[in-house]
Amino acid sequence: MKHALITGVTGQDGSYLAELLLEQGYGVYGIMRRKSVVDYGNVEHLKDRIHFIYADMTDIVSLIAAMQESQADEVYNLAAQSFVATSWEQPLATAQIDALGVTNMLEAIRIVKPSCRFYQASTSEMFGLVQAIPQDEQTPFYPRSPYGVAKLYGHWITKNYRESYNLFACSGILFNHESERRGLEFVTRKITNAAARIALGEQEYVELGNLEAKRDWGHSKDYVKAMWLMLQQDTPDDYVVATGETRTVREFAECAFRAVGIAIEWQGEGVDTVGINKANGKAVVKINPKFYRPAEVELLLGNPAKAEAKLGWVREISFDDLVTRMANHDLELVRKEIAARAINV
Repeated sequence: MKHALITGVTGQDGSYLAELLLEQGYGVYGIMRRKSVVDYGNVEHLKDRIHFIYADMTDIVSLIAAMQESQADEVYNLAAQSFVATSWEQPLATAQIDALGVTNMLEAIRIVKPSCRFYQASTSEMFGLVQAIPQDEQTPFYPRSPYGVAKLYGHWITKNYRESYNLFACSGILFNHESERRGLEFVTRKITNAAARIALGEQEYVELGNLEAKRDWGHSKDYVKAMWLMLQQDTPDDYVVATGETRTVREFAECAFRAVGIAIEWQGEGVDTVGINKANGKAVVKINPKFYRPAEVELLLGNPAKAEAKLGWVREISFDDLVTRMANHDLELVRKEIAARAINV
């Protein structure tokens, strides 16, 4: 039985990856930070099948202990301060976790078990102010946030350890990927949750920032397959994982509201833009300038040709299916919330 160690196991990607590895017959170990209240997050349903280890990306001693306990054959580093907006508010913490934390994990592998294969979760945010369209493995990086800068360090230190110590270390440059398990602080889930609440009369409208920002959106369940495939190859390498399609935040909102039965008509321009419910004329989307980034990333569009050709990776979940799944999931959650409130009353 292979052993895999997942950092960030309670998050969106960590949970889908844990499911995939368990299906493949792995012994799965997951790193958790100790809290006053135990929170299994997205792996609550797997908590009896995962071996949990308390450790922290900023504490190399704890990571060495985690490697010794797990004797991992594969390490998937998904732990991160992953919210771009927060990276401006907490740039040093973001650097400690997303940059130096990668070095700590690589050092733990090098010291304890250098034969272990390593996956680093890189990000399309490293492209930032894009230098080419679409972006592939050869496109120059130009990060536009503390998050993107920290992730770029993690990307390059992974490559450095691969070349310096002959570690089997790969980076997946993953473009935006969402799911029903995405945190509410992310704009995609903010939109689908708001659409569900508005459809059920629990909320009047949602405030958004730049509607014209373009992203390449896929589903996390598809993308974790690419992570696993990278570590099954004969030689380590870096891969862009994307859909090759780009959509605006405006289009995402239209799709989410359509999924809950609301057709939107747009009025106004710029910060005065309003999304109107065609059925009743009420505003359901408004713009709030506070949600604009200090340095915006206007367009991200990935070219997954290398991953498709060399890994045999195939994207299975379409954009419409992704958004519809998220919206239906949030409809169900809000309905349960309403029912629970009725019982308590």
